Amino acid sequence: MTVFLVIIVLALLAVTGWQISKIFQLSKGSDEDTSQVANDKDNRTHGILMLAFVIFLYVITIFCFWEYSKFYLPEAASEHGSEYDTLMFVSIGLIMFVQIITQGLLHYFAFKYKGKKTQKALFYADNDKLEFIWTIIPVITLAGLIIYGLFTWSDIMNINEDEDPLVIEVYAYQFDWRARYSGEDNTLGKANVRFIEGVNQLGVDESDSYGKDDVITTELHLPVDRPVLFKFRSQDVLHSAYFPFFRAQMNVVPGMITQFGFTPTITSEEMRESEYMRDKVKSVNEVRNERNEALRAQGEPTLDEYEFEYFLLCNKICGQAHYNMQMKIVVESEEDFNAWMAEQPTFGSTMEESSQDVDRPEDTAGDGTPESMQEDSEGEMETENAPEGENAVASVE
Repeated sequence: MTVFLVIIVLALLAVTGWQISKIFQLSKGSDEDTSQVANDKDNRTHGILMLAFVIFLYVITIFCFWEYSKFYLPEAASEHGSEYDTLMFVSIGLIMFVQIITQGLLHYFAFKYKGKKTQKALFYADNDKLEFIWTIIPVITLAGLIIYGLFTWSDIMNINEDEDPLVIEVYAYQFDWRARYSGEDNTLGKANVRFIEGVNQLGVDESDSYGKDDVITTELHLPVDRPVLFKFRSQDVLHSAYFPFFRAQMNVVPGMITQFGFTPTITSEEMRESEYMRDKVKSVNEVRNERNEALRAQGEPTLDEYEFEYFLLCNKICGQAHYNMQMKIVVESEEDFNAWMAEQPTFGSTMEESSQDVDRPEDTAGDGTPESMQEDSEGEMETENAPEGENAVASVE
């Protein structure tokens, strides 16, 4: 009913506006020009508006670059990241340079050569020199950007196997991530979603010896200054592994393995202590403190203090809980990384432990004669034979 009333109100407002415009037209004097053809006054007004618009456009552009540059990401935390940033800023610089010239000339000429009754436009069919200039210059510029971009792309995609990169599988599913390390042999075991069962949530092939020493974790730890080769796999829908601080992103496609690699260069602690990040953390916590005051007044739980961490994000809208797809990334020294890895259980040990849990005697029927257990009034447990075929029942009085 509310929607219906809103529609009626909007319709009445539209009719009112139309009627007011009619009143203005009727109130004009007899000497007013009511022709639908633009006259010199109309052209002059539109020319001034075109010039004013481009000035406003440039002012707001300069303001946005100045005011919102603080939202740029900090220094790249990967070896190829500086090249990536350079490519982005070169592209932005060229785009802004061309935009300022072309839009400036467009709006200026719209003002300078605004229509006049005594002025006639000059027309000529073609100009080979102009055609050559505005064809060759963009071709050379775009070719340079593409070639530069290909070299940067190659650094990410083509990992030199001679550098002994750390091989890690990043596994995506609705709505979380898992990391699978290749273990001491640095070779991932085979995996398939058909093998997913029980604790084997990533579908690792138990018959593949390479998978026995694989390590599956909910956090992604990376050793600094060591190349890492990532292999991506999806359980369900299309995801996208996004490493913003490392300037890397890759689609995670069901039914296939995609990959890229990079070398982390800044540890989590070093990034946390950088001037940029200290200022950012301070500003975020100031906002949170203000918010916490309002939450306390309402008797609601307060927000925790913000502390910077690297994160892996999903950059595809993969479902209702897409926002939950965040995995913490810790970049640390080689020694700290090795110590952390030593604490993690391998896939083989996890499956062996799971198998032992299933085969424990207390979890089975024993000799085939189930028993019911009952505690007497003194707190002791009494065991009585139950009829064959019935389950053992424990009750506490």
